[in-house]
Order: sequence, then structure tokens, then C-alpha cells
Amino acid sequence: MATLYEHEFNHGDPSSRDMWRVFRIMAEFVEGFEQLSDLGPAVTIFGSARTARNDPLYKKARVLAALLARKQFAVITGGGPGIMEAANSGAKDAGGVSVGLNISLPHEQSANPYQTIAVNHHYFFVRKTMFVKYSHAIVCFPGGYGTMDEFFELLTLIQTMKIDPRPVVLIGKSYWTGLIRWLRRTMLGQYKNISVEDLRIFRLTDDPHEACDMIAKAQAGRCYYPPSNGFSGIARSRQLSPEGTRFGVAPRISAEAIEQPELPNGEAPPKPRKKRKGK
Repeated sequence: MATLYEHEFNHGDPSSRDMWRVFRIMAEFVEGFEQLSDLGPAVTIFGSARTARNDPLYKKARVLAALLARKQFAVITGGGPGIMEAANSGAKDAGGVSVGLNISLPHEQSANPYQTIAVNHHYFFVRKTMFVKYSHAIVCFPGGYGTMDEFFELLTLIQTMKIDPRPVVLIGKSYWTGLIRWLRRTMLGQYKNISVEDLRIFRLTDDPHEACDMIAKAQAGRCYYPPSNGFSGIARSRQLSPEGTRFGVAPRISAEAIEQPELPNGEAPPKPRKKRKGK
């Protein structure tokens, strides 16, 4: 019997290939939801796959994961080597739940052996949904493009209120300080592209014990199970959709005329053509 992957690549019709791709995406979401739905309170730990085992950051990630596991948090990582391996091993050795959301890549992705729950992903965007949907705090260790992608997407989701606020802790002052300085001086100070409040979304520390305390205090008294599907007294825009983001309010075009700036040569922007009837 052909798999969903084989259907996508072996079918000659582009539209049919896209339809099979939709089924693959659906199947990947369903598998992730089924495996993680009963996870309980969890913390996602991001960081580089290239961090060596003798690196102090590796040891800090392992200590932090063990501390979190002893406080009954599940630990979620990308399932690979480096910081991910350190966090998974720390959680497993402490007797906790150690989740690895693995990803298939063109070059072989080596999964670490410390996962008590392993989920395999083909799509990065599905994997990132799982990271956010099932975590109640995020910890970012130093990493590369992947870690930056995950960090800034998380900031965007919190800034735009698409997800509930949660602790975001950065580990490694020597690594993150330069970026934070750029955010403050350039993005905020020079270009005004963010607000002062946006710089308060995350916290910075070098101490895994302090990071664990931040997360534990934020979690105290929190109900981590989603509300029932019955009546809710809050607006629909604040209700969570099944994938863990708020529904939001559909954007509307303002009724007021918007003044357009003049073009460099002094000409006005061209007006859009009206469609003829019958076309």
C-alpha cells in the first residue's frame, strides 16, 4: 500500500500532488496531537545541535532539564544532538518525561537516545506548532539559525497575543547580550519598530536554578488543561483554536481614504483598472 509520501511524489498531476500534501500535513498534525495531548505542564528547550558534550552550556542544559523534571515538568526538545541531547538526557535521568520532536532533513538527522516520547516530523511549521502548543515556558540556549527562527517566531506570537503569555528565558549572557543590545538600540531606539514592552517578553540569566525558579513560579496556580467547548464568557477573539493560537478578529480595510505618498518623480501612484463585465 502506497504511503502518503509516495502518493505525493509519484502522481503526475500538480493539483493532485498538492492534495496529497494536504493529507500529509493533516496526518502529521494528528499524530502530534495524539501523542502529546496528555502531556501536562511542559517546557520546551531550544539550542544548538553543535554544542559539544564538554561545553559548559551542555552541562547547564542537562541540569536545567533535571530540575524541571523533578518539579513535574515534561521537557520538550527537537530530539537531536547538542543542547537537545543534554536536555533530553537530564530529564530522562531525573525520571521525567523527555519528548523529542525529530525532523527529517536532507542530511541525516541523528536522534538522541534519551527520548521517552519521540515524534517524527517532515514539516518545520508543524513541528514548531507542537513546540508552542504543548509548552508553558520556553528556554533558549545559544544556537544557530534554527534557534533564532524559533525564538523570534515565539516573540511574535506573544507580542501579537496569538498565544497566551508564557515565560521565555534566555540562557547565556555572553551570547545573547549583543542581540539584546541591537534590539534595544536599533530596532527600538533608532527605528521604533517595537515597543519597550516587547523587550520585557523574555528574561536573561546564566543560572539554570534561577531559570527553573522563574518557570515554576509562573506555573504555580495555572490550569494547563484547555477550557471546555461549552459556553465561554470571553470574546471569540480571545478563545484558543485547536492548534493553540487565538482565533483573532479578521482585518478590515478602513473606510477612510488613505493618503499615498508621492513617487520620487512627483507622479501619483497608478489607479487600479476596473474589471470589465463578462471578464
